[in-house]
Amino acid sequence: MNFIDLRFLGMKRVIGAAILEGPSGLTIIDPGPTSCLPALESGLSDMGRRLSDVQTILLTHIHLDHAGATGTLLQRLPHAVVYVHQRGAPHMIEPSKLLASATRLYGSNMDRFWGEFRAVPAERLRVLEGGERLELAGRTFAVEYTPGHASHHVSYCDMTTGIAYVGDTGGIRVVGDYIKAPTPPPDIDLELWEESLQKIEAWKPTALVLTHFGRVDDVTDHLRNFRGVLARQSALVRETLASDGTDEERIGRFVEDMRADAQRRLSREDAASTEAAAAFDQLWQGLARYWRKKMAPR
Repeated sequence: MNFIDLRFLGMKRVIGAAILEGPSGLTIIDPGPTSCLPALESGLSDMGRRLSDVQTILLTHIHLDHAGATGTLLQRLPHAVVYVHQRGAPHMIEPSKLLASATRLYGSNMDRFWGEFRAVPAERLRVLEGGERLELAGRTFAVEYTPGHASHHVSYCDMTTGIAYVGDTGGIRVVGDYIKAPTPPPDIDLELWEESLQKIEAWKPTALVLTHFGRVDDVTDHLRNFRGVLARQSALVRETLASDGTDEERIGRFVEDMRADAQRRLSREDAASTEAAAAFDQLWQGLARYWRKKMAPR
C-alpha cells in the first residue's frame, strides 16, 4: 500500500489517497478533491506509475474531500469503475443536492477548496450495501457499512494483509497520537458510529488507514482513544447547547477551545493541518444537530 499526500491547499498531512497495486492496474481508495489532482498525479509519478494505470476507485463515502475528483478522473479513465455505497450512488450520478449542501458549509471557498465535481455515469458505478467480498488488485476486500460520520460510509478490509481502510469512521490523526472526531453535519449518529467501530474491530485489523491521515498500527489503542475523544467532543457540544447565547457565540467558544487544545499539543503546522482536515465550526454543527434531534420532544 502506498499513501499519497494530496497537499490540500499546499499543506502537509491533511488529505491522503491510498494506492494499491495489482496485476491489472491500480486501485485508489478515496482519490480526494479535484483541486488536489496535480498532487495525486505527482505522487503516482513518484511511484513510477501514471494516472492511466488506475482501473478501480473505491470510495468510503462521497464527501468532497474524499470523492470530489471521481467524475473528473473517469473522464480521463474510460475503463475505470467506482465502488460506492447505495446511499451515495444517486448523488454521484446527480450531484446537485450534494453540492448545494456543501455550498452552505463552504460558501465562496467551494472552488478553491475542492475544484469541480463532475457527475459520474451510472454505468460506471458498482453499488455496495455492505457485507460484500470484492476481488480487486489481486486480493480480497471485505466491505462493511459503517455509518455514524456519514449515512453513505463504507469501510474496506484487505483480507490478505489485514489492513482496514476506514475513511473518516476511525477519526482524524494527523500526527502522533492526537485525535479529533470528524463530526460535520448532517449525518452524525453516535449510536451508529459505535456499531460501525465494532464492525471494524471484528475484522481484527493489523492496521487502519485514515484519509486524515495515513496508516495507524496501534489499532486497539487508537480505537479506544478515539472513542474517548468522540465522547468528550460530543459532551462539550451538548454543554454549549445548555449555555446562554446564540449559536454563533456557542460555535465561537467551541472553536476557541478546539484551537487552543491543538495549538497547545501540536506544532503550528500540525495544528493548522488538523483544523484543515476537520473545520472546528463544522464539528460543532454536526454534533449540535445530533443532540437537538436526540433531545427533541417525540
